[in-house]
Amino acid sequence: MLAVQRVLQSGRFILGEEGQGFEAEYAAHLGGGHVTGVATGTDAIELLLRALDIRSNQAVVLPALAPSAVAAAVRRAGARIVLCDVEEDTLTLCPRALAEQLKGADGIRAVLAVHLYGHPCDWTALEEVCEAHGVFLIEDASQAHGAVWRQKKVGTLGKASVWSFYPTKNLGALGDAGAIWTSEPALAEKLRCLREYGWVKRQISDVPGGINSRLDEIHAAMLRVKLPELARHNERRKKLASKYTEALQNVRPPVVREGCVHAFHQFVVCSGQRDAMLQHLRRHGVPAAVHYPAALHQQAAFACEETFPMAERAVREVLSLPMHPYLSDAAIEAVIRIMEDFQA
Repeated sequence: MLAVQRVLQSGRFILGEEGQGFEAEYAAHLGGGHVTGVATGTDAIELLLRALDIRSNQAVVLPALAPSAVAAAVRRAGARIVLCDVEEDTLTLCPRALAEQLKGADGIRAVLAVHLYGHPCDWTALEEVCEAHGVFLIEDASQAHGAVWRQKKVGTLGKASVWSFYPTKNLGALGDAGAIWTSEPALAEKLRCLREYGWVKRQISDVPGGINSRLDEIHAAMLRVKLPELARHNERRKKLASKYTEALQNVRPPVVREGCVHAFHQFVVCSGQRDAMLQHLRRHGVPAAVHYPAALHQQAAFACEETFPMAERAVREVLSLPMHPYLSDAAIEAVIRIMEDFQA
């Protein structure tokens, strides 16, 4: 409440001291670079693609298993969407599938790698593929606050990354909020212009492609309060994930790649009996869910003629069990008991 009161007393609700403070503090948390706060994670993707001058005749590769918001943002930026399959174990973008896709498609300018459910993509392999084909590799770290790839924080692995601070994220605001990180000062400056109508000077639009996407001061103030707790909350998520993994025998638990720190935004298991298991859990009052019930190519807005076997299998099998840092050990043990009682 003190953070909200601070904003109300300031009388400044957009692009004020709280937003500037959060941008600086989040950049420091990531180890350097430049953070530009925006209104949503979806806007972050659109604005970054605009800042990279990706045009309507060019394409962006996405994993077939990803939130539809990611594809919607690429479409809104005016770029074409090219889909690619995911790895069987981590369900993140598959480097081998990407290499095949880049061989056969024209006009691809960028690849957007989603650190799905909080697990880092195979960044080194993806980077090698993208460098060989001369395309940008961008991180969507919206589900991976605090995740680590080989001792480096996710979101700082390439030249730019996008973030969502939707309330359910590991670091969440009071509503929609997002940000873009980059290591390049010139790109950061362009992004700041684009988030506010392309203004360099107030009310003078000099940079084409600008929109209205500014991080509200109240959201920024709350994020500043919550940021110091992120590491502790992620450690709690990790302990809860360990309890699940050690106890559950009738599902395939999440894989944690060697050299990675999983943020466990979601704890997603796989089961060939997913639908029956989900019904069983819900009958017993467990708020289990499916993230995501359809791959992108299975949705009318993004349908294509290609098939993506790993993504298609995943949407039949994935099941998200309760996961947040406020869960008690007793609650986790209750979920485990209910899972153990499941009979197809």
